[in-house]
Amino acid sequence: MPSLINLERVSLTFGLDPILSEVSIGVSGGDRVGIVGRNGGGKSTLLSVLAGDREPDSGRVSRTGGTTIGSVSQTDDLIPGASVRENVFGDRAEHDWAGDPAIRDVVTGLLGRVGGGAVDLDAPVASMSGGERRRVALARELVRAPDVLLLDEPTNHLDVEGVAWLAEHLVHRYARPDNAVVVITHDRWFLDAVATRTWEVVSGTVTPFEGGYAAYVLAKAERERMAAVTAERRNNLLRKELAWLRRGPPARTSKPKFRIDAANALIADEPPPRNDVELIGFATARLGKDVVDLHDASVTVPVESSGDGDIGERTLLDRVTWQLAPGERVGIVGVNGAGKSTLLRVVSGEQPLTSGKRKQGVTVVIGHLTQDVSDLDRFRDWRVIEAVEDVRSYVRLGAKELSASQVAQRLGFTGPAQQTRVRDLSGGERRRLQLTRILMNEPNLLLLDEPTNDLDIETLTSLEDVLDGWAGTLLVVSHDRYLLERVCDRQVALLGDGKVRDLPGGVEEYLRLRQQAAEGADPVTIAAAGASAGSATHTPSAAVSAAEVREARKVMARVEKQLARLGERESRLHAAMAEAAADHATVLELNRELREIVDEREVLELEWLEAAETVE
Repeated sequence: MPSLINLERVSLTFGLDPILSEVSIGVSGGDRVGIVGRNGGGKSTLLSVLAGDREPDSGRVSRTGGTTIGSVSQTDDLIPGASVRENVFGDRAEHDWAGDPAIRDVVTGLLGRVGGGAVDLDAPVASMSGGERRRVALARELVRAPDVLLLDEPTNHLDVEGVAWLAEHLVHRYARPDNAVVVITHDRWFLDAVATRTWEVVSGTVTPFEGGYAAYVLAKAERERMAAVTAERRNNLLRKELAWLRRGPPARTSKPKFRIDAANALIADEPPPRNDVELIGFATARLGKDVVDLHDASVTVPVESSGDGDIGERTLLDRVTWQLAPGERVGIVGVNGAGKSTLLRVVSGEQPLTSGKRKQGVTVVIGHLTQDVSDLDRFRDWRVIEAVEDVRSYVRLGAKELSASQVAQRLGFTGPAQQTRVRDLSGGERRRLQLTRILMNEPNLLLLDEPTNDLDIETLTSLEDVLDGWAGTLLVVSHDRYLLERVCDRQVALLGDGKVRDLPGGVEEYLRLRQQAAEGADPVTIAAAGASAGSATHTPSAAVSAAEVREARKVMARVEKQLARLGERESRLHAAMAEAAADHATVLELNRELREIVDEREVLELEWLEAAETVE
């Protein structure tokens, strides 16, 4: 594939801190690269160097002649006084862009969903919210279709549907052999759905991995194993995450068999992320049988019904009956404005009901993480550890008793960071501190409203590890479907009709319901059909004959044997390279053989995947 952008020994320093150190990496046609790493680790800086917006202190950045570059940063550069139409299409005539199917897809998928409905193309962007402006900025660059598209946290402010649409568009509509997408994201589902390569930015270095998030986790674990790390080192969050990926929903385990087999040695003795029986036992002991019950609960709010100032009413919850059980873990999804945050406030008792009843168990202690972090302002001159110990010094998480310092450390505040003043914390760090204080209060009913906002992947993994050992009832509102699948055992949806609907098929079922609702189907009929479809078994398509399936299985078996032999050759080469580390010429020759193995493996993996599609 054509090389589009190359970085050669690029270094960049801010003050005394090296952000990029001797980085050599490139973007080629057909690449879809996901960039991961800690907040403040240099991801956005790397993107700005690729875009040409920032010059490195040393090294060389080369771009193939004629390569066009487009970017969407976390702070958009839209023209405030101009309309949506002018920002997205410039001076292009409507008949010109409206006749392009790819552009129509963008208009429908992004602009047709701003604010929950179709956007007025002639509306000024100055009056729009941050989420609406983000959609407009994304639409502008997707319409321009540059050769290299650089996206910095594109899923921020997007709901589950928006994230799913963007992933589908980038993979099936936008991608070509001569263009590339580079995206910074903390959304692990999005990373897995879009990326063919993953770059990890750590301590000024950029380490490339093949594949999306699942492949990245596996590759990191394999690298640790090949480096002969100790058993204690291997028994860490990385292996726990890998074990969950292997045991997770069917969509996540439909990886090629040779990849799963490679992981089995690492996770054979790894227990499930949570001992549900033990946690429910703890939760029942702490909560009793009653948590929070809602009976015929309704909430209506005043809204401006017309431009002349008339005030009407909107029903967010309509006669909802819901009984929360001890130890239940529920993920809540829904369109923006459907009432997800309102539902959490109703459960917590902060939102009065218009009608109906709410009953709370006498032993219930509620912890509510809202999207507002202003409650930390009164601690702005305190140190982090002081703000945590202000709640209490020790807390019990599951069967373990932890100190305030230990809890803070598990959520990313290492020793020195615990001495930081609250006023100096970033948005993500304030979010972590807010959650740490809530957990220190030992709630047995935990309500989390968009807990992943501003958190990097490492912190998210740590948060999930803490929640794995937390005994109580958990409600999570999030657009991060990976988190919902990871920490919750059940999902429900608010579809905008005031009802709370069960989702036996998880987020995939929610997306299907929304798609069918958009096509005019009755929501009740859709939900019933979804429940029926959820129990159906999968059978091969009738268009594929039994003989073709048998032949495809033979191909898969043959390829798996060839891949196993390649794996053995690769292991021998790695051992030889370690022995010849001081012999530069030998290492170069061995490295050439290693690249040949990698190329051969890619061809075989594609052959396996094609055969697997026939079998499925």
